[in-house]
Amino acid sequence: MTRRLPPSRPKVGTRQRRVPRLLRAATAHHRSDAADTVLAVVLTFVAGAVNAGGFLAVGQYTSHMTGIVSAIADHLVLGTYALAAVGALSLATFIAGAATSALLINWGRRNTRKKQYAYPIALEALLLLGFGVLGVSTGAAPQVLPLALPLLCFLMGLQNATITKLSGARIRTTHLTGMVTDIGIEIGKLVYLHRDSGRSAHLRVVADRQKLALLAVLVTTFLAGGAIGAVGFSIYGYVFCVPLAALLFLLAVPQLLPARRLQNGKEP
Repeated sequence: MTRRLPPSRPKVGTRQRRVPRLLRAATAHHRSDAADTVLAVVLTFVAGAVNAGGFLAVGQYTSHMTGIVSAIADHLVLGTYALAAVGALSLATFIAGAATSALLINWGRRNTRKKQYAYPIALEALLLLGFGVLGVSTGAAPQVLPLALPLLCFLMGLQNATITKLSGARIRTTHLTGMVTDIGIEIGKLVYLHRDSGRSAHLRVVADRQKLALLAVLVTTFLAGGAIGAVGFSIYGYVFCVPLAALLFLLAVPQLLPARRLQNGKEP
């Protein structure tokens, strides 16, 4: 009788290399569910941190356009046209950020395909650093608020469009309304009772547990990012933009660097 050997465990070195490899794949042009998840988690964390921390910096949330459009309507009715104009500028820059993401990805797809998703992430990192430099250099003077608010809205539009395009519109990162709605839908499917088992298979209600788990992780990550961002901005001020930008650079730079080649001429 042949003795069955126990399954071999992965070597420690191999296990440790998986994380850097997954980070490199986060902005790669070949997509996978794992790469999408890693990128979505990082971007959702950054969005939560920028949204909550940005509120302390500029006095307004910058990722949710529903509130901004509602505020524009309120200001128009109340006759506070200057505030309505600020809201309109925030909306326009969010749209401009999304459009910039589409331009960079579509240009990259036709010219430097392997870097198409790294471009908007790197741009977001640079602009986030710029926001930090702007705040530190001016001492967060009130005069910079009209520039800081549109810049943050541009960042959020850029980020949300990027994850939307590379995930095929399955994932959003800068606002939770859609995510929470989808969580409710999947929970409704999950608790639905099938009393008539004789019905056709296509009528059965089946919850997408993987989607539900991902959405729950993203909402939790946004919350954690918001808490950390609020604490970071309240303690360190605009300097807290540096680690957030570094996190984005960590994802983008491996794809932007020239590919190393092995002795046989193949890429690693």
